[in-house]
Amino acid sequence: MAIQALSLRFGGVAALTRVSLEIRRGEILAVIGPNGAGKTSLLNSISGLYRPQEGSIRFFPAPDDEEGVELTRRRPDEIARLGIARTFQNIELFRHMTVLDNLLLGRHIHMRANVLTGGIWWGLAQREEIEHRAVVEEIIDFLEIEPIRRQPVGTLSYGLQKRVELGRALALEPQILLLDEPMAGMNVEEKEDMARFILDINEERGVTVVLIEHDMGVVMDISDRVAVLDFGSKIADGSPQEIRSHPDVIRAYLGQEHA
Repeated sequence: MAIQALSLRFGGVAALTRVSLEIRRGEILAVIGPNGAGKTSLLNSISGLYRPQEGSIRFFPAPDDEEGVELTRRRPDEIARLGIARTFQNIELFRHMTVLDNLLLGRHIHMRANVLTGGIWWGLAQREEIEHRAVVEEIIDFLEIEPIRRQPVGTLSYGLQKRVELGRALALEPQILLLDEPMAGMNVEEKEDMARFILDINEERGVTVVLIEHDMGVVMDISDRVAVLDFGSKIADGSPQEIRSHPDVIRAYLGQEHA
C-alpha cells in the first residue's frame, strides 16, 4: 500500500498534513506518536471512515499489481471486500450476541446467498453456512477462545473482548489488518498473549499488520518498522533501532535519551 501526501482537515483543524507512508507486504508496521498525533485518523482514512481532502491511498491486492486500487473515495464495505480489516480503539462488538455469532458476522462480505436462497436454506445457503462456520471455528481455536464461544460478549473481561474483536477482523480473511491500540487496558499477561497472536497472524497467515500502540516495549519487540506522527505530520520512519535513537522522536515522544 502506498500513501502519498495525505491531508485530512476538520474545519480549521489539520488531523493529517501531507503524510506519505509505504506499507510493505508481509510486515508489521507500528504507528506511534503522542495523543492527538493523527494515528487513528490515518487508520480511519485507510479504512474509509474518513475521506481525506488531499492525497492518495493506493492498495495493491496482488504482488504483481502495478496499478493498484485507489481507496480515498471508496466506502468502508468496499475497502473491506478488497481485503482490509480493522479493530477499534473502543471495542465495537455486539455485546448481547455470543462470541461465535460476533465472529460469524465478520464473514458477511463473503456470503453469496440472497434472501430467497437463505429462506429456503438448502443448497447454496446450507453449503455457505457450513463453510463459514468452519472458518470461524478455526479462528476460535487459533485465538484459544473455545471455552467462551457460546458466551455473550458483554459478560467477558475487557482483554477477552479485545481478542474476540481481533477474531472478527480475521474472519474477513484480510490481506492487511489495521489494529488500533489492541493492547490498551490489558494486564501484562493479556498483552503477552495479544503480542503472540499478532506475530502468529503475521508469520503463519501472511497478513500485513499496521499497529497503533503506546506500549513501546511491545512496539520495539514485534515491529519490523516504525512510523512516527506528531501533530498530524510524519517525523520519522525506520527500524525500531533507528526510531529509538532518532533525535526528533526522542524530543517529541520518547523523552530524553537517558530516560
